[in-house]
Amino acid sequence: MTKKIITIGASLPYDEIEFVPLYSQNSLLDYDISVFSPDISLFISYHQDYLGKPCLNDTDSFRLKEHISHWRREILEAVRAGKTVFIFLTELQEIYVATGEKSFSGTGRNRQTTRHVTIYSNYELIPGGIDVVNSKGTSMKLYGSDNPLSAYWADLESVSEFRVFISGEGVRPLVVTKAGDKTVSAYLKYKDAHGTLILLPYINFNREGFTRMKRAGNEYWTDKANAIGKNFISAIVGLDNTLREGREITPPPYWVTQDRFALDSEQNISNKLLALENKFDTIQKEKENLQQALSIETEIKALLYEKGAPLEAAILKSLKILGFKCSRYHEGDSEFDVVFESSEGRLIGEAEGKDNKAINIDKLRQLEMNIHEDYSREEVTDISKGVLIGNAFRFLPPDERNDFFTDKCKTSAKRSNTALIKSTDLFLVVKYLSSKSDKAFAKRCRNAILKTVGLVTFPPVPQAETPTQQQYVLKPDK
Repeated sequence: MTKKIITIGASLPYDEIEFVPLYSQNSLLDYDISVFSPDISLFISYHQDYLGKPCLNDTDSFRLKEHISHWRREILEAVRAGKTVFIFLTELQEIYVATGEKSFSGTGRNRQTTRHVTIYSNYELIPGGIDVVNSKGTSMKLYGSDNPLSAYWADLESVSEFRVFISGEGVRPLVVTKAGDKTVSAYLKYKDAHGTLILLPYINFNREGFTRMKRAGNEYWTDKANAIGKNFISAIVGLDNTLREGREITPPPYWVTQDRFALDSEQNISNKLLALENKFDTIQKEKENLQQALSIETEIKALLYEKGAPLEAAILKSLKILGFKCSRYHEGDSEFDVVFESSEGRLIGEAEGKDNKAINIDKLRQLEMNIHEDYSREEVTDISKGVLIGNAFRFLPPDERNDFFTDKCKTSAKRSNTALIKSTDLFLVVKYLSSKSDKAFAKRCRNAILKTVGLVTFPPVPQAETPTQQQYVLKPDK
């Protein structure tokens, strides 16, 4: 039978397996074998430091812990279902994450906000936990006789290396250092689980000589890498077969679940499990409600990175926060991204997002057509002002982007009395107004749009009268 294999966070030179990043939400129960690389670098790209380690903000802390918790549950469920899960022992990555608690001290200009943080690592995804210490080397040997890793080791010892020492209750060594017998590979068994979690020495599939560049900038695996990838998959499939042969267990027949066969201790534990399940359901529903609320509250962040309908939705919400009455217009063949008005005037807007270039003249042509089509309607007595809201170079941080609009676009905007708005500038003023009622500032922002021809410069966002200094405090593990 062909094994169904998934790799999570580990890109391998083998085309017949499925790859997903660590921030995905796949179920491991759909696969026979799972392979992890617990590298959390993607979650800590932008961060501050605390005590010499990365410290994530509240949002990134939540995202990381949510995904790690997902995989910890999935690994345990997969092993309980008789699956084999492999984890490459990459470097220990320790960071500080927010606990969600904050405390405040002082008043006025001396007011301080203290975020409570705790230490966290990429190895939190291992159910039950293990002790991990960073160390690098290549001098290793198999541990003991009748080692199930023997065939694997014969094929892959030459490309394996250790990056950590591991220890802890339930850690059963498979590979140790030649000097000192430090454990660098092991397997873990869990109670009432028919599968196995195997911790493997690291294999760097991105090493020099394993990839090559071809035309159009695409990167491909070399023949050498493909050969190693094939050996690896063959080895873990063989190991999975060996482990399954040694754990053949008869599934309990249906009649064993009848009450007359129930043990007193079993019933007591079952009742506790049921109570925990009920608590979990309540917490899960509360979590889902909060996630939905968070999604709605953070919708305007789409101004920073989106295009198309999501960008238009964020613009609509943002203009309403500025005090405009907004709507989309659609009648017959006529369709405008947004019509917005206030006591100061009426405008018609178009939105455009670009992946890696500036906004060009094309959208201005569409905008002019929309303005004239709008003016031809009987109920419209004044010609509306045009506004083009652009999100250029949307995959880059705002401070690393080039000009949002081409020179031709800027020149044409002046000729057609059109305002040009950078979506990232709109985000900054709306971020302020979303948390503070400031009608005077909102009106100045509306006037900036209505009175500007060309690139709009919004008034500076007011500074808080009582600036807050942020500090961290380490919350010990419970």
